[in-house]
Amino acid sequence: MSNKKPVILVGGGGHAKVLLDILMFCDIPVIGVTEKDRAIGLINVPVIGDDDVILNYSPDEILLVNGLGLAGSREKREQVYRLFKKKGYQFKTLIHPSAILSPQIRLGEGVQIMAGAVVQVGCLIGDNTVINTRASVDHDCVIGNNVHIAPGAILAGGVKIGDSAFVGAGATVIQGISIGSNSMVAAGAVVVHDVPNNVTVMGVPAKVVHK
Repeated sequence: MSNKKPVILVGGGGHAKVLLDILMFCDIPVIGVTEKDRAIGLINVPVIGDDDVILNYSPDEILLVNGLGLAGSREKREQVYRLFKKKGYQFKTLIHPSAILSPQIRLGEGVQIMAGAVVQVGCLIGDNTVINTRASVDHDCVIGNNVHIAPGAILAGGVKIGDSAFVGAGATVIQGISIGSNSMVAAGAVVVHDVPNNVTVMGVPAKVVHK
């Protein structure tokens, strides 16, 4: 029997399905998933109710896994994290066994690193951040809290990403660039200049399209 602390998976959509796969790979016991409707495509795990059911468990006896992706609103994932942190719960950091991580990096609480991702030496990754499938994060990048680096995105060396930013699928951010907090880099964009806070950029080279 596993002696790892059991987890509750918050949310039952596609992102949660991928996380459940990692939990199974790592032999981490899962109590169940919280979802108002039936969880989509999740097998071998019960739906135990909405998020309030978590309060039936002591913060000392479980860990949480934030299963919310980008469906709906970008803010919802961060709201769930903040809500349960205030109530004393901790979020488990998950790393897919196929990810390649330098031993000389620092990961915040609740970080999720998906299959095939690479994180190189000297990187700092903040709380509740997702490094998605096959994303590449090169040396000395500093990534804030509540950030989502989408599948196949490339961050060259020394990139800085502010809190609650999003870098879309297949986007490239060249070395030394800063992406501001709450900003969005569209899928496939190539970012060659710093991006301010609270904007959306797209294109090759990337330009601001929304403030």
